Amino acid sequence: MSSTAGSTLTREEADLSEQQRAAANRPYQVVVWNDPVNLMSYVAWVFRSYFGHSKEKAKKLMLQVHHEGRAVVATGPREQAERDVTAMHNYGLQATVEEAE
Repeated sequence: MSSTAGSTLTREEADLSEQQRAAANRPYQVVVWNDPVNLMSYVAWVFRSYFGHSKEKAKKLMLQVHHEGRAVVATGPREQAERDVTAMHNYGLQATVEEAE
């Protein structure tokens, strides 16, 4: 007799469900990209206003975007990262979601 007696899930379904849970728990990061449109002061203001970063951290991230072309401004669950990216787009910033390493 199998150890899944009484269970309605097949082994494959259980494995898939476990993979889905693992994917849902994986951290994702919000990356803001440099653009030629927005002022640096505005970008720092967005980071402070939306993410609640301190003035110093917002400036550091803004300078990273400016000099390196991108910065990770937040990390968390995929759904939150997607909401954050949408918010960045609404502020006129270019942003994407990436799996955290």
